Parts: sequence; structure tokens; C-alpha cells
Amino acid sequence: MIHLLRRDEESTHLGLMLALTLSTGVIDAVGYLGLDKVFTGNMTGNVVILGMALVSGTGLPILGPVLALVGFMAGAAIAGRVLRDTKAAWANRTTVMFGSVAATLFAAIIVILAWNDPPHWVLLSVTTALGLAMGLQAATARNIAVKDVTTVVVTSTITGLAADALLGDRGVQPWKRRVAAIVLIGSGAAIGAALLQIDITVGMALSAVITLAVAILGHLSRTPADKAADADGS
Repeated sequence: MIHLLRRDEESTHLGLMLALTLSTGVIDAVGYLGLDKVFTGNMTGNVVILGMALVSGTGLPILGPVLALVGFMAGAAIAGRVLRDTKAAWANRTTVMFGSVAATLFAAIIVILAWNDPPHWVLLSVTTALGLAMGLQAATARNIAVKDVTTVVVTSTITGLAADALLGDRGVQPWKRRVAAIVLIGSGAAIGAALLQIDITVGMALSAVITLAVAILGHLSRTPADKAADADGS
């Protein structure tokens, strides 16, 4: 299995980032439907919600999206700081960052389960934690730099798919990965919405397990060149 993961590192990383894209769809469904209309992965959505919330009578939340934004930015800043000197395609610190995302999701689940009916401040804390986790994930995925797969948004992917289509520049485009990213984040949202009918923690648990699996598989996929570059950058 390890040999297969290492045989085509680029394809392995693509597959792992697509798995995280599915996971993001799940988490965003949990946030929007279960945490008072808050996106914890798609920050564009939160900015739009905040803009509309400033108009009286919309009934849209302000505090939740703000906390998700702050958490996301904090997570991205932490990951950026930790990974800034890495030279390997997948470094030890990459594994640590994705492991931290999974750990944060599991911690958020424990917090929710500590209450039969979580008060509003607990849900806001979970919102912030999920934003933090998605910020860590996004910045770590950015460091891996799989083209067209950011794991948290697909707007640029849709733009590229359309712009490079037959009516666009008629050039060759990586349409399979673009379509896969779009389909997977939408599928994740559908799965998250369905799991929310069971309990808010079920979708969170699924995302945590996916992220943990990605961290483990990514670490196992590290080639001798990655390990040497990692040691050189330590």
C-alpha cells in the first residue's frame, strides 16, 4: 500500500485533497444548518451573510459569521507560520497540521456532547473552533499546492472550468479534478445535511475521521526525497 501511495505522489496528494474537499462540504452543511447559518469553511459565504445581516429585518446572524472568520484567519495564520520553512511536498509538520484539524473537530464534538442541550455560547465556541480547523486545513492545503483544489472553496475551480471550456480559450484543462472538486463539495454538503438529521456531531465525526485518514495516508506517502527535504528544512 505504501508503495502505491509513493508511486505517484502528485496523484496521491490530489486524491487526499479531494477527500478534504468532501469533508469541507460536510462541515459547511453542519455549520449552516446546525449552527445558525454559519459557514466554517467557505469564508466568502460568511462575508456575504455579514453584508446582508447589516440590513435590518433580514434575521441573519452577525456574531457567528464573525467568530468563524476570526477562527479561520487564526487557523490559517498558525498553519502559515508553522509551515513557512518547509521544503518537502509533504513534511512532518504537514501531518501535524492535518492531525490538529482532526483533533480540533473531535474536541468540538466532545464539547457538544457535554451538554444535552448546548447553550448558545457553547455553539458559538464550536463555530469558532470549526473555523479555526478549516483555516488550518486551507493553509496547509495551500502549502501542498494541488492545482485547482483548495479544499474549502470551488468558486475559482468553477471559473477555471468554464473559462477553459470549449467556449473559453479552447485549451487543454484538468477538467476531471475540477469537476471532482465541485461534485465532492456538493456531495459533502448533501451528506452533512442528511447526517444532521441524526445528530449535529455525526457529520463532524465523519469529517474528523476523513481528515485523520488524510493525515495518516499523506504521511505514509512521503518519499525519500520528501524526508530528505524535510530534514534539510528542520
